[in-house]
Amino acid sequence: MAKRAGGKAYYMISAVSQKYNIHPQTLRLYEREGLLKPSRTEGNTRLYSEEDLEQLETILTLTRDLGVNLAGVEIILNMRRKIEQMQGEVNEFMDYVKRELARGIDDWEQRLGTALVKSSPTDLVRRTPPVQADAQTEKPKIKNTK
Repeated sequence: MAKRAGGKAYYMISAVSQKYNIHPQTLRLYEREGLLKPSRTEGNTRLYSEEDLEQLETILTLTRDLGVNLAGVEIILNMRRKIEQMQGEVNEFMDYVKRELARGIDDWEQRLGTALVKSSPTDLVRRTPPVQADAQTEKPKIKNTK
């Protein structure tokens, strides 16, 4: 039986146990172990959200298909949570770097626009004269550019 609250669907323990072919005590065990955290009604009835069902599907895949015990499931779920958190931090840092680079480029363009001498950075680099090999001595010979 699905209940709707605020546009989200919630499922009672009996509906979840039937849908996934598991005993309600197994769901209670997963909650005791901290693997699932269903919300509760005022009457203390467990209500499972779509996110809880996704978590349950992950737990069932790990236990049924891959043979992972509950301690292993807990470690894997914690690692997934940490990886997702770190990915969020990396994305936030990359956004910061992009903003700073864009601001830096704008800053350089503004500086170049107000410069006294208009030249590109490549014009400011001293070029070395080209080196040619002398056919008789096999030693490099510097060509005179004057």
